[in-house]
Formats: sequence, C-alpha cells, structure tokens
Amino acid sequence: MLPPLKNLTIQKTAEGLERGEFTALELAQEHFAHIKKHNPEINAFLSLDEEGAMRAAEQSDLARAKGEPISPLSGIPFAVKDAILCQGLPATSASKMLEHYIASYDATVIKKLKNAGAVILGKSNMDEFAMGSSNENSAFGPVKNPRDPERVPGGSSGGSAAAVAADMCVFALGSDTGGSIRQPASLCGIVGLKPTYGSVSRHGLMAMSSSLDQIGPLAKTVQDAAIVFNAIRGSDPLDATSTDADYSDLLSPDLEKIRKLTIGLPEEYFIEGIAAPVRKAVEQAIAAFESLGIATKRISLPHTKYALSTYYIIMPAEVSSNLGRYDGLRYSPPSRERSADETLLDLYLKNRGAGFGPETKRRIILGTFVLSSGYYDAYYNKAQKVRRLISDDFDRAFREVDVILTPTSPTQAFRLGEKTSDPLAMYLSDIFTLTANLAGIPGLSIPAKTPPAELPVGVQLLGKRFREADLLHLGMFYERITK
Repeated sequence: MLPPLKNLTIQKTAEGLERGEFTALELAQEHFAHIKKHNPEINAFLSLDEEGAMRAAEQSDLARAKGEPISPLSGIPFAVKDAILCQGLPATSASKMLEHYIASYDATVIKKLKNAGAVILGKSNMDEFAMGSSNENSAFGPVKNPRDPERVPGGSSGGSAAAVAADMCVFALGSDTGGSIRQPASLCGIVGLKPTYGSVSRHGLMAMSSSLDQIGPLAKTVQDAAIVFNAIRGSDPLDATSTDADYSDLLSPDLEKIRKLTIGLPEEYFIEGIAAPVRKAVEQAIAAFESLGIATKRISLPHTKYALSTYYIIMPAEVSSNLGRYDGLRYSPPSRERSADETLLDLYLKNRGAGFGPETKRRIILGTFVLSSGYYDAYYNKAQKVRRLISDDFDRAFREVDVILTPTSPTQAFRLGEKTSDPLAMYLSDIFTLTANLAGIPGLSIPAKTPPAELPVGVQLLGKRFREADLLHLGMFYERITK
C-alpha cells in the first residue's frame, strides 16, 4: 500500500519498491491522480506524458521482478523543466515562440535518468526561456506557491520547485543561470542544487546564457539531491564545457570530516534590507552548524557590490546571441499569414514580436545594446573583467574557509504581481545567488528551520569547484539536527 506522497523521498520510495509494498506503476498512477487534482490551481505542469510514464514504470517493475540490478532511481517519478529536451515531448520553454515544438532528441541528463529507470511524468512550467525570478513570465500562466497560492514560487524553475513541494513528483530537474534552482527551492521550502559549471552536461538544455547555465536537481531532501546529482554528473562529448571530477565521497558523509570544515560568513551578504524572518532563520542555522563543532569565520567578498550589474550585462548579451535562432518561422511561428505587399522583414518583425514575451524582449534588447558597436568595450568587456574579480574573491576566500553560508533570497515568497511592474526590484531577488554562476562554483539551498505557519526560508551554501560533497554533507547533517 502506498504511503502518503508527502512522505516519499527517493530513499523511502526505493525501499518501498524493493520490499514490494507498492509497484512503480501504482506509484506513477497515484502521482498522476494527485497532479490532476492539484495542478489546475498550482499550474506546475505544462504537459504530461502518462503513456510514456506507465511504460517506463512497467519496465522498472519487470526488471525488479527478474532480479536485475536496480538503480536507486528506478521507478522514481520526476518532472523536467520545459527548457530541457525529452524526445517526443513538448519543449516550449514556456514561450509562444515554441508552443508547438516537439523535441527530436533527449538531453544527456534525460538519457542518464532514463537509463537509471526514472519515470518522467511531464514537463514543468517556468519563466519564458528561463528569464525571471517569480515564474510570472510564463506564456502559459504563472505558477503558484503550494505553501500559499497567492504567492510566487520563485523562478525560473518555479514549476519544478512547486511540483516537488506539492508532492506531484519525487524530484525534478531545473536549470540555474543566476539562482533559478536555488531561489525557487528557497521560496517553496525544498532543496535545490546548482552544480559546479561543467560538472553536468548542458547538451539538450535550451541555452539562455551559455557561460552561466547549469542543470541541477530539486528535491525533498539533501540526500535525494545528492542521489540525482550523482546520476546526471560527468563529462559528455556533446558538451565541450563538461568534465569529469572525483566525486567518490559524494554519497558517504563523514561527521568527523564535516566537523573539520570552516564556514565563511561574508559581510556583504548580511546587509540591511534582508527580511527579519530570513535573518532570524539564517542566524539560527549558523548556530546549528556551530553546535556540531563546526568553526565559522567572518570573511569579505569585496566585489560582490558589482555582481548584479555585471550579471545583467553578461547574461543579456548571451541571451541576445542565443535567442537569435528563434526567428518566428522555423520552430513554431505564431502566424504564417502573409499579405501580398508584406516583405520578409515585415514577417520576421510580426512573428518575433508575437512570439516573445515582455521580459524576453527586454533582455534581448539590453543584450543587443551592450554588444553593439561603441558599447562592447564600455559594457560587456568591462563586465567580463569584473567577473574575474568576483571569481578571484571566492578563490581567496576558499583559502581561509571551506564553505560559505548566506541567505538564499533576501525575502520569503512575495505576492503574485507584487514586483512585476518594477524589473529592478525583481532582479534584486537574485542578489545572493548570481555570484555562484559568475564564478562557476556550486551552490546548495536548504530549507531553514522555521515555525510551521511561516513561509519557507532558504539557507545557501557555496563551495569550492567540484566540492559539492562538502555542501551536501553539511546539508545532510543540518537536516538531521533540525528535524
């Protein structure tokens, strides 16, 4: 018999399947019933693949019945952000530009999860082309936070975060360009991992900002995030930026080793303007780590004050380049109607204007401007130099400390529509997360301990390149002492 879906982590689900308490097919059916009941309100899923999920679940049950070697993810239902390609399934990136596009191949991460026997339930909602911090920019309607449907779930992987938080799946995949996994994880009260740049293949991820994008898991527990990351990591000949690293200790936390770590507390991340509940929860998390015997140390990351402006030059510049392929004709044109006197330019302007939403247009225009003749050196080139300074700050800090702790977001989940008229206020939602993308380091958001009636708060752990194990092991022990 199936336990309540809210109790099903990857570990507990795998144990139940192994003991024969339920089958993968029953598990998939129960999740689809739950989705159909709750998705009309939350809007976490854009499309479902019931037929494919049932087929994958039956294959998992058959392999288990035959006594074949079973992956920890075999039979586990998950959701996929709609910017990640799954062969034969819609891949809209939450844009009218791709409304009818069907992916012709699997992303590398999807191939790996399919090979592990995981079950794709469907594609999750997101901000259009991953541009947003609230999931209000989707062309197919905003996602709502399961903890309070009048509030945002965060973005751009808001659909994936909401699906996990609402128990519509056991885990989900998202992508993180400036906080798009960690920020919605924080606002929805779940775990989100942005891996080191290059540790997970980006092949099959619709590119937003190629030097910043990274695929990662959203999950109910830190252990679950570690299991998924272990399954999707590794080099890929189809992604020249991907690489192999030593993750032999990833799933083997050692409390004695963890106690020898030093946590850095950067003064630039504990500033005025942080909401009082966030500050209180993060301070309590610091005290919890200190109770384990872990040392903390005040540090400085002096170029942090330039991070937001640096990010919003580099990211739009790469957006304007990457989105040039969407001309409104090739993939899914909003309209092919053409009058006799209409030129090709008229057609492009008409289709592209109808296909992209306001935020996407804003970033394309901004990126085109900073790359234009006369402005490249003044903006883009200078931003790349500052990016190096930000990365150097982290390198220096990690000579003194092993992990850096900050709030994930300066606020808890805000109300739908609260910041849509002020793009700058919305951009500030990512102020604590985007530095990890600029520096290429891993970041983990874990739920802080808060009173049950309060909105979730996320604690962010940042680590050395390819040392996700430090973050995940710290997070595992934090979960144990706070539960």
